[in-house]
Amino acid sequence: MTLSFGYWLLVYAAIAIIALIVLIARYRLNPFIVITLISIGLALVAGMPPSGVVGAYEAGVGKTLGHIALVVALGTMLGKMMAESGGAEQVARTLIDCFGEKNAHWAMVCIAFLVGLPLFFEVGFVLLVPIAFTVARRVGVSILMVGLPMVAGLSVVHALVRQTLLYAIAIGIPTAIIAGPLYARFIVPRIQLPAENPLERQFLEREPRDRLPGFGITMATILLPVVLMLIGGWANLISTPGTGFNQFLLFIGNSVIALLLATLLSFWTLGLAQGFNRESILKFTNECLAPTASITLLVGAGGGLNRILVDAGVTDQIVGLAHEFHLSPLLMGWLFAALMRIATGSATVAMTTASGVVAPVAIGLGYPHPELLVLATGAGSVIFSHVNDGGFWLIKEYFNMTVTQTFKTWTVLETLISLVAFGLTVGLSYLI
Repeated sequence: MTLSFGYWLLVYAAIAIIALIVLIARYRLNPFIVITLISIGLALVAGMPPSGVVGAYEAGVGKTLGHIALVVALGTMLGKMMAESGGAEQVARTLIDCFGEKNAHWAMVCIAFLVGLPLFFEVGFVLLVPIAFTVARRVGVSILMVGLPMVAGLSVVHALVRQTLLYAIAIGIPTAIIAGPLYARFIVPRIQLPAENPLERQFLEREPRDRLPGFGITMATILLPVVLMLIGGWANLISTPGTGFNQFLLFIGNSVIALLLATLLSFWTLGLAQGFNRESILKFTNECLAPTASITLLVGAGGGLNRILVDAGVTDQIVGLAHEFHLSPLLMGWLFAALMRIATGSATVAMTTASGVVAPVAIGLGYPHPELLVLATGAGSVIFSHVNDGGFWLIKEYFNMTVTQTFKTWTVLETLISLVAFGLTVGLSYLI
């Protein structure tokens, strides 16, 4: 691949991303069809063998759905059990009593910041979204007023705090406040949501109950996957790597297994123990899955586009740019993570790829603060979430927004996190 074609490849990728946004947001074409067509077209223009294009797209869809579909399905079942039993109502009441109705958005960013520490963004989202819907209903505000602070807390933890704890908390807390509660107060009055939300009905429409499950047992059920994933993360510290016990801890700490165990536990704690029979539990868990079908398809399509961009060589070209510009390590880490994020839609791919590029440069220059480099790279990895990011569609569908509204809320929120966190990281670099 010549250098000139490499630059053209970046141009093709940029045109493809712009076309995606315009066709979906402006002309309101079916997102799944548009993403599929653009992905195949980009692959052909980029010179991928026609015989391998569909296989690459399918591989990307399958890899993404292998995780997201299971997480969304299990999380939705757990959320449905919380809703039908009144567990979500109990948690919402407790949060409102502690924080007050006027501070419900602060309550959600706090609980997201804490619960999200050991969890991937998607897992934390499906665990907390039924509570967000219930809090919004009780307080009488738009789901966005409590939902945006919640996703801000989860996103900040995912990008920053899970990487380096001490400095990340100092930077993550003000970032979450600015991108969450403060931005929510600004943008929510400007967003008019439809009166009906199919997914909201799954969590709010239930038969009135005289007795709600206790706050303790409800939180124990919700936090079970959090605890299990923490144990999985600490497995090599708790036990000898490679032993049977170590493998067991890693197994139960897997996000899918942790959610599965929590969902099974909820059938007892929030189901049978609350007077529901097996037929009722089966009905709850079956009926709540239908509204999630469109979410999983769209997230899978984003994964297919991601795979095409990688296989076509777009990511390699972005990495190649790193060696042509003389930038400070912090700016380089943020910039190339941002470029990878915009191109692939994956924060994880952006972070890992940018780290692989920047780390040798930083070592060669003798940069003394690798923890700040990690934070800058993490900040870049969440910028400008758009239609090739599974999280974009997760937020859009659960909160029942249009694509344009999702750009105004979620995309801007993610970009705020990126810019504020990077600015604070640069400021911190002058103080230490």
